[in-house]
Amino acid sequence: IFGVHIHVGIDSRDKVLPIVNALLAYVPHLQALSASSPFWGGTDTGYASNRAMMFQQLPTAGLPFQFDEWADYEKYVDDMLTTGIIDNINEIRWDIRPAPHWGTVEVRVCDGLPTLEEILAITAFIQCLVDDMSERLDAGETLPTMPDWFHNENKWRAARYGMDAIIIENAEADERLVTECLADEIERLSPVAERLGCAEELHSITSIIERGVPYQRLQKVFGATGSLTEVTRSLISDLRNSYS
Repeated sequence: IFGVHIHVGIDSRDKVLPIVNALLAYVPHLQALSASSPFWGGTDTGYASNRAMMFQQLPTAGLPFQFDEWADYEKYVDDMLTTGIIDNINEIRWDIRPAPHWGTVEVRVCDGLPTLEEILAITAFIQCLVDDMSERLDAGETLPTMPDWFHNENKWRAARYGMDAIIIENAEADERLVTECLADEIERLSPVAERLGCAEELHSITSIIERGVPYQRLQKVFGATGSLTEVTRSLISDLRNSYS
C-alpha cells in the first residue's frame, strides 16, 4: 500500500497539536485530490481510494486522536509502548501525526501520486495550510476544529466518491462539494503561496482537477480498454512525462 508522506517543519512544540487538529478538516480535500487506488485484486472497488479503507484497519493507523495538551499525547505514546502495542513511535501510523524526531507535522493521508506535478501541487497546498495556521497561532487565534464523527464521515466520503464528494466543512455541519472547497482554499492561500514561493505549484491544482485526478484517469483507461495492464502502462507514461 503506497502513499505520499509530506513533512512541514514547526517552530514551536506548542503549535503542533493545534495544527494537527485543524488539518483534519482538510483530510477529504487531500484524499480526493490524491486518490489513485480504485482497483484491488484486479477489480474496480467502487472507491476512489481503496488504500484509505485498507490502511485504516491497522489499530494505530487512520485518523489521529485530537489532543489538547502535549502531555496527553505523550501519555498516549507511553501507554502504547508500555502495553507493547508499538515498539517505537514510528508505528503510530496516523493520517496526520507529529514527528518529534524531525520537528515536523507529517501528513500521510495521500495516495501514491503518479506525477511530479501532482506531488509538488499537494506539497504546496499542505505547506501553505500549515504556514497559514502557524501565522494565525502567532497572532493569538484559536484554530477551528470539528468533531471526530465529522472527520470520520469526511474521510469515507472522499475515499468513496473522490472529487464528487460532498464534505462537511465545519463544526456547524455546513456541506459543499469538495471541488468548490478546494477552489476557495486555493484563492485564500494565494498570498501565502506567493510569500513561500510556491504559487505556481499551488495553482496547478486547478489544471490537475480539470484534466482528472489520478483515480479518474485510471478509471478512464480501464473503461476504454478493460485492461489493468494498460492502466499500469498509463501510470508509467504519466510518471515519465512528468520528468520530461
